[in-house]
Amino acid sequence: MPQPPRPPASPPARALDGILVADFSRVLAGPLAAATLADLGAEVIKVERPGTGDDTRAWGPPFAADGTAAYFDAANRSKRGLALDLGDPADAAAARELARRADVLIENFRPGSLAKYGLDHTATRAANPGLVHCTITGFGSGAGASLPGYDFVVQAVGGLMSITGEPGGPPLKAGVALVDVLTAKDATTGILAALRHRDRTGRGQLVEVNLLSSLLGSLVNQASGHLATGRDPGPMGNRHPSIAPYETLACRDGRPLAVAAGNDRQFRALATTLGAPELADDPRFARNQDRVQNRTDLIKALEDRLASDTPENWTDRLLATSVPCGPVNTLSQALELAGRLGLDPVTPVGEGRTPQVTSPLRLSDTPVTPPTAPPRLDEHGTALRTWLSGPADHPLPPRM
Repeated sequence: MPQPPRPPASPPARALDGILVADFSRVLAGPLAAATLADLGAEVIKVERPGTGDDTRAWGPPFAADGTAAYFDAANRSKRGLALDLGDPADAAAARELARRADVLIENFRPGSLAKYGLDHTATRAANPGLVHCTITGFGSGAGASLPGYDFVVQAVGGLMSITGEPGGPPLKAGVALVDVLTAKDATTGILAALRHRDRTGRGQLVEVNLLSSLLGSLVNQASGHLATGRDPGPMGNRHPSIAPYETLACRDGRPLAVAAGNDRQFRALATTLGAPELADDPRFARNQDRVQNRTDLIKALEDRLASDTPENWTDRLLATSVPCGPVNTLSQALELAGRLGLDPVTPVGEGRTPQVTSPLRLSDTPVTPPTAPPRLDEHGTALRTWLSGPADHPLPPRM
């Protein structure tokens, strides 16, 4: 007997199915947090200024094929685009209605500046008691409320630049807007915790994060060492203040190899693979604390032996003995490595659109939503404005 056709399979459940996020934020920290919620299945509506939109639409080169800055694309995948002028009464009313319908609102306006539009936390919570309102600032809502928050400045005043770079050299920033990225992750964590609280109580709450606190929280061992000793750490290049060898070491032609021998067993395996097992028994190097104290002699002894071969060949030999190491890759080489390891690091989002770096999250029962292209300015505006002007119980219109 022929089998009846099977009904089409339902799409897999997503962790944040049914959650509506109103993203009023700009630049990186807030938009990246909202994009992460979209990865987890939330519907995200990105609200931008008419005409210009998010500042990062113009932050180029490089630009994507459609003329949008690649910077914007990095943090705005899988969103719907809506342009609203908060200075226009009708648009401000639409923004308030969006906040009333949303589960989460993300914004990074200066503290107090949204009150005149009825979009501050006091107003949004009165209209929508279940709303999780996340506000992102540079330096908090107290004495630092008026200070502009830019990643580069926070890297400077927050201490990160003082420990980045070579000893005796100029202070350096990280090679990416690291503080914004860390703050985005903190914002996402806070929002998810607030949603869990709402599941239990029905009540939303205010989630506050700021760039300076997120940076200080990320300094972990460096901050803890300062609090324990009262001493300010300084830059150490690629070296680790408490572990050796845990740095880049010169191989043939001076090319670097990153080696992270985090314990005495790994150091013994390193010494043996380099053909110098006696180094692991040398009193200067036998224990990690000895190696840290005698780092200069240690590095010379290791580099004398590493100079005989390339970083790639040493990587193969050292990984075979479980010594953590690897060459210093370019970004293209890093993506190639992730591809070889089966991590599928890049995801296409449509013909003519810049692909996205794949979400790092892997959930067995509620998989991450495949990303869609970042919205063009006001791309979904007509449908969304119609929806916001209609009955609140009507579902979001489908994407076209």
